[in-house]
Amino acid sequence: MSVYKALTIAGSDSGGGAGIQADLKTFQELGVYGMSVITAVTAQNTLGVQGVYPMSAEAIEQQLASIGEDLPPNALKTGMLFSGDIIRIVAAAIQTYKWERVVVDPVMIAKGGASLLQQEAVEAMIHSLLPLADVVTPNIPEAEALSGLQITDSESRQQAAKQIHLYGCKNVMIKGGHEVNTEHATDLLYDGKTFTEFSSRRLVTKHTHGTGCTFAAAVTSGLAQGLTTNEAIQLAKRFIQAAIADPLHIGSGHGPTNHWAYQRGVRASITRTVANELDRTSAGGQLKSDKAVGAEANAASFDDIFVNEDVFIRGVR
Repeated sequence: MSVYKALTIAGSDSGGGAGIQADLKTFQELGVYGMSVITAVTAQNTLGVQGVYPMSAEAIEQQLASIGEDLPPNALKTGMLFSGDIIRIVAAAIQTYKWERVVVDPVMIAKGGASLLQQEAVEAMIHSLLPLADVVTPNIPEAEALSGLQITDSESRQQAAKQIHLYGCKNVMIKGGHEVNTEHATDLLYDGKTFTEFSSRRLVTKHTHGTGCTFAAAVTSGLAQGLTTNEAIQLAKRFIQAAIADPLHIGSGHGPTNHWAYQRGVRASITRTVANELDRTSAGGQLKSDKAVGAEANAASFDDIFVNEDVFIRGVR
């Protein structure tokens, strides 16, 4: 049996909703063995970030070496890198160990507004890290910071994607979660030639802490298992949609997403299929077995996620 491995290089979130913790949960839920390099420790909960404590250069370099010498990942993602020095250390390791399928989540600002990337680090990201990226996944404010353009509509979002692509990354995925007054959350992918939109119904909730980390980790999981970029993004879109649609309702602020919601939905769908088979074989299809009735009840709450909440994909001219 092949064991697919994914590496996350990011900060630790003591509240468990974002960062390293969210990444490892996502890897596990999607069947990938997760590894980590911690770049900083944050004191953080659903109310905000109370403190950021970056790791030393030596500590980060040693973690990267430990992975590179023994556990080469099939794919990796970067999250909170905090400073230009850390970004350059990570970029050097990616090149030294010839790691491929690199997903860059350019984490800049936490949900509560705290800065998670020093200003001088933006240039380091553009010049050192983005040229190594297979996919970069900024939200709209991050895409504006990276491109130097203001995003106000579909056309300006495309222009920002083109500008970011010029930095050398293979694919730019600008997420649409920060759009306002829209019925659908639409993410825009640009591969240097064509634009593709991934759209799902917008869910109104304050429980969205860690959505960016989780989405990028899901993309990384798909790439680690050999999916194409489009397939990995579609998987990630469904994963995060389920995580938002079935919130945990914990904490007093921006609550975390539900990392086990997707697999619960998958299991429910499988159970429904088994129940239908049982139904067809019982009394000529006229009577439902107790197992069939129970399976339908377990699956009912996930209908919106796996039927009505599907991801719509279309090319953009």
